[in-house]
Amino acid sequence: MRRSRVVALLAAGGFAVAGCSAPGPAEVTFYADGHTINTTPVLTCDYSQKLSQPCSAKGTTQTLKVRPGKPVQISVPGEVADAPWQIVYEYVTPQGEFKQSDPIPFTSLDRYAYTVTPPTPADRISAVDVQKYTAVLNADTGESGLLPSDVWGLRLEA
Repeated sequence: MRRSRVVALLAAGGFAVAGCSAPGPAEVTFYADGHTINTTPVLTCDYSQKLSQPCSAKGTTQTLKVRPGKPVQISVPGEVADAPWQIVYEYVTPQGEFKQSDPIPFTSLDRYAYTVTPPTPADRISAVDVQKYTAVLNADTGESGLLPSDVWGLRLEA
């Protein structure tokens, strides 16, 4: 009987520890042409230490299929919406030219979603990047600025 209690206590302790573990990386949700995918950052940067390479690749860019003229909806978690963030996308023209959008910044700290629409109904979105920014102070110069801290990427195929 005593062994059963020990096993039960160990199991309960394991669940308690598992519940206290650090959360995983924030996920950005992309929806395009009837399909949804959740992605984790493909690039993460840590500027807290002086490093020659503060950024590291974390995962692979996910892929969805999308037809020309179809939008891509993006939903970000609070961790991203509570910071400055932006979207940059690429699209393909009917002539096969790849073009890049101007950055679409969000600084109101309460924007959780955005829909990327191709410039014309004949264009097809081919890639979308969501970039979360963080304030960084240069200890040597005293200057501060915003630099990307996490990047989520999506590639879209015809």
